[in-house]
This record gives sequence, structure tokens and C-alpha cells, in this order.
Amino acid sequence: MIKLHNIDCMKYMKTCEDNKFDLAIVDVNYGINQGGSTNKTRSKLAISKDYHSYDDSSSPDISYFKKLIRISKNQIIWGANHFISKIPFDSSCWIVWDKDNGTTDFADCELAYTSFKTAVRILKYRWQGMLQQNMKNKQKRIHPNEKPIKLYEWLLINYAKPGQTIFDSHFGSLSIGIACHNLGFDLTACELDKDYFDAAKKRLEIHQMQKRLW
Repeated sequence: MIKLHNIDCMKYMKTCEDNKFDLAIVDVNYGINQGGSTNKTRSKLAISKDYHSYDDSSSPDISYFKKLIRISKNQIIWGANHFISKIPFDSSCWIVWDKDNGTTDFADCELAYTSFKTAVRILKYRWQGMLQQNMKNKQKRIHPNEKPIKLYEWLLINYAKPGQTIFDSHFGSLSIGIACHNLGFDLTACELDKDYFDAAKKRLEIHQMQKRLW
């Protein structure tokens, strides 16, 4: 079951009991001013899509991470290299997503902090503007910082067990929702921005309908 909430995640997490979720996979604001308003001017090598903007001027404060860790048994936190002092725990298991960008003016990789005690792992999956790993089944992007569905599927396969519950505090494009639907995981997720909430919810509903038809 996938439960979506158009709500401030801080208000939602306040209502949750300790260890409510088995795994939190979150992609919070990085605080690097890449919230969509500047997306169309970011690349000097290609024309980027113009997205609805949101505030990316700051990352969540330490109270967010305290709540997240309280309500989930394990965490995967994208972009934590930008705000690691707020978490603040060491980790032997960082995840490196190699975007296979080649020679571009975008970042080569994104990093995710995890609470797991295993080794660093790398996933190479091309995500370079119009170029994607699977060009025959391209993912139609609706969010400036959208991640591949296959990336979330890889995370779930490698870090979650069947029957576990998943939480996402900032679901954005809801790629995680499609991945959870595909693999049969229960997901509870929040998104504050009403425009992205509606667009992502519609995206998931279309995907679910197509899966049923097939």
C-alpha cells in the first residue's frame, strides 16, 4: 500500500511512534539553490527543461534528522555530503551514484549517507539531461532533481527486505513510489509542494493503471 500526504513532514513525523518504519529513503533539499528556478540556465552544454521552482536555499535543520532517525530503524539520506554535521553519525556505508555524465558541467556523482554497517557501494546509471541509461524506455521527468526509478529499485533490492515498510519525507517526483509499487513495498511519503504532490500522484496512478492493463 502506498500512502501519500500533502503535508509538512515535520508535522507528520511528530505523530509517529518510535521505529514506525523499517527504512527511510529521503532526498531532502540540499541547500544549494537548485530548486528549479535556475534549472534552465544550469547547463552550458545543452538546453535544460524549465521546471516549477521550490525553495532549495537551505537544508533541513538538525531537528528534522533527529525525528527521522527516531521514527525509522535505518536511513538512506541523499545529498548528506552537503549537511553531514546535522545528522551527525559516522557511516561506513555511503552509496555512490555514478551518473556516467562524461564531460559535462554537472556533478559526476551523488552521495547518500546510510545507517548500515556494510561497505561503500557504487551504482553506475546514466542520468545526463536527455541521455538516460535506458533510452528505449526513457523516464519522463517532472521534477528538476528527479532520480531514476531504477536507482530506487536498486536501493530497495539491496537495503530492504520483503515486507518492510518504507518512508520518504520529501517525495518530489515520486520515483520511489513507482519503485515500491513495482517491488511490492508499503510506502508512506510526504510532499509539501501542492503542485509536485498532484503531478507525482497522477504519475503514480498512470503507472499503476498501465501495470494493471499489462
